[in-house]
Amino acid sequence: MSHVLTTDHPAWRVYKDGTYARAVRTASGIWVVSHDGDGPHMVCVEGSEDVKPEFVSTDPANLPPAAPTGLRDGLGRLGVTRRLANPWLRDAITTAVLRQVVRADQARKLYRTWCSTYGTTAEGPHGVLAVAPAPAVVLALAHEQFHDVGLKFHRTALLAAATHYEQHHTAWEGLSPGALALDLIRIPRIGPWTAAAAACDYTGDFSIYPHDDLAVRTWAAKIAPAYTWPGKKDKAFGPLWTGWAGTDRTALHTLTLATLTWGGARPMTWRTPASTASSSLSRSKRSDWQAP
Repeated sequence: MSHVLTTDHPAWRVYKDGTYARAVRTASGIWVVSHDGDGPHMVCVEGSEDVKPEFVSTDPANLPPAAPTGLRDGLGRLGVTRRLANPWLRDAITTAVLRQVVRADQARKLYRTWCSTYGTTAEGPHGVLAVAPAPAVVLALAHEQFHDVGLKFHRTALLAAATHYEQHHTAWEGLSPGALALDLIRIPRIGPWTAAAAACDYTGDFSIYPHDDLAVRTWAAKIAPAYTWPGKKDKAFGPLWTGWAGTDRTALHTLTLATLTWGGARPMTWRTPASTASSSLSRSKRSDWQAP
C-alpha cells in the first residue's frame, strides 16, 4: 500500500537508499524509528518497551467538502498520510521553541546540533541519531554552551521551558490538545504560535494548528493556484480556512496536516498489516478527540 510519510519534524533524516530514521524518547525508553520499502520499524535501544511510539494516519476522505475543489483534489492525490506523533512533550516544546524567528532549514540545523551536542545519542540504521537533552541537562548548561551551538537567542526560552516542564509536565500530559496549548503559553517567551505547534506535535491533533501560518498559506496557494487566496497581510485567511471545516475538528485537522505534508511530501510504499491499517487520526491516550 502506498502512503506518504509526514516528515515535518527536524529529527527525521533521509538516506541515499530512501530510508528515513529518527530517535524518540517515550515514557519508558529511547527508540529508533525508521521507514524503508518494507514499512515502519521500531527498536527500543534504551529502557523498556512498555510505551511504544505511535503513528497516526490522516485520510483525505475526511477533507471538508466546502474547501475549494482544486485544493481537495491536490490533497486527495496524496492518499493516506502517516505522521509519528511526538511521544515526548519536552521534545515537542523544544522543537517549537527552536522554530521561533528562524527559517525551517535553519531550525532543523539548530535542532540537530542541540540534540547531538547535549542530548542522548543512539545508533540508527545508517548512523548516529540523537534526542533532545533532558530538562536537568539544559538547566545545568552555562551561558556560553548555548552560544557554542548557535542558541544564544533561544537560551531564555529553552531555560524557561525546562523549568516549567519539570514543574508541570505530569498535568500537561493529561490535557486535551486545546487546553495544552493554552497552558504552554504561560511559559515565558512562548506565545500562541509556539504553544500550538508544540501541542500539535505531541498530540497529533492539527485542528489547533495556527492556520494562518506562512507554511499553510504558501502550500495552499501552490496546490490550488487558480483559487483567489487572501493576500499575505489579509487576516481573512485564518477564518476562511477554519470556516470550511466548521465544527468538524477531524476535517480541519485533515485539511491542515495534509497541506503541510504536501509541502514536503515523500512517497513511500510498504506492506501494511491488516491489524495496523487504521485511519484514526488520534492517539489512543487522547480519548477526547477521536476521528470518525
